[in-house]
This record gives sequence, C-alpha cells and structure tokens, in this order.
Amino acid sequence: MATARTGSGVDKRRVILDAAVVVFARRGFHACRVSDIADEAQVAYGLVYHYFRSKEEVLDTLFLERWNVLLEVISEIDGRDLPPREKLYAIGGFIMDSYRHDPDLMKVIIVEVTRAANTFGRTHLGKIREAYALIAEIVAKAQAEGSFKRKVTPQFAALAFYGAIEQVLTGWIFDQQPRAEAEVEQAKQFVVETICGGLDAAPASAATV
Repeated sequence: MATARTGSGVDKRRVILDAAVVVFARRGFHACRVSDIADEAQVAYGLVYHYFRSKEEVLDTLFLERWNVLLEVISEIDGRDLPPREKLYAIGGFIMDSYRHDPDLMKVIIVEVTRAANTFGRTHLGKIREAYALIAEIVAKAQAEGSFKRKVTPQFAALAFYGAIEQVLTGWIFDQQPRAEAEVEQAKQFVVETICGGLDAAPASAATV
C-alpha cells in the first residue's frame, strides 16, 4: 500500500534519491543494494529501476545535481563586485553551509566521489576540475590586478583552497562536528586566511596572496 511519502502528489524519483542519500551515508555506497534504497524510500524494488538503471546512476545523479549547483554558485559569486578575498570567503561559506544544511548528502559526495580513488571518482574528475578552474579564474584575475601576488599559480591556489575546505568537512564528517555557529564562521575565515594570507610574516603594506 502506498504511503503518504510516496503518494501521487509526491515526486517518487525525488523520494528515491533522498532515500539513497540516507542509505549511502549510513552504509556506504559499495555496501548497499538497490533493495536497501527501495526499503528506505518505502517503494517497490522495481520502481527504483523504473527511474534508474543502477545504483551507480543514482549516485551519478546525486553528485551531478549538487556539483552543478556549486558551479553555478561559483560563477555567480565571481560576477559580483567584490574583492577576491570576499569571493573566496563566499564560495567557502557556501560549501561549508551546504554540509550543515545537508550533512548526509555532502558526506556521500565527499567520501564516495571527490575523495574516491576508484573508477567512479575518476569518472567525474573532469567535472570536479571545472570547479577548480572557476576558482583559479578568480585568483588569476586578482593576480593580474595586483590584489594577489604571483608566487603561486592560480591552478595550485584553487586546488589548495578547495582541498582545505574538503579537509575541514572530512573532519566534521568523522565526528568532529562544529559545536557552534561561531566555530563554523571561524573555519571559513581560517581557510581564506591560510590560502590568501599565507603563513609567512610580511610587512603590513605588502600585498597578500
């Protein structure tokens, strides 16, 4: 019997995707089965295959949905009339806040895709690198206008910036949750300062990276 969760007024495809997030986050992508997704979604096993050919396609869909949103946000932030540091802060803030709003989904994306050294992770390298390229453009423009120094390539700066954010999120995923809003805000500031300011002492009048 259909439940309220899967009634005619509900997007069953969305219900299945949301259930997959829960199952993937709880059990890990490789340990779960399509039947586990169906059970969590409270739908018939065959309905999952009506919308998706495999659990790999489910994970593909979850990743691409979220990653395309990130790409759009980075482009939108870059279009704002903001100093480069503030642009990077806004990007880092969006990613960290995304974890706070939907920790299971971000756990799945980080653990099963962006940090995965398996075939699935490699399949999406091109898409992942699109985000690095957009961040690198922000750095390159800042270097061209003299806001950032040129000792580090834009590509490496982008990789280090996103990598620092992902490492913070990985720590949160493995039971080191931020205890308060202030701790989250501090993490955003620390990432930007580490990448943009660097750790070397410099005269106050010197340009920062």
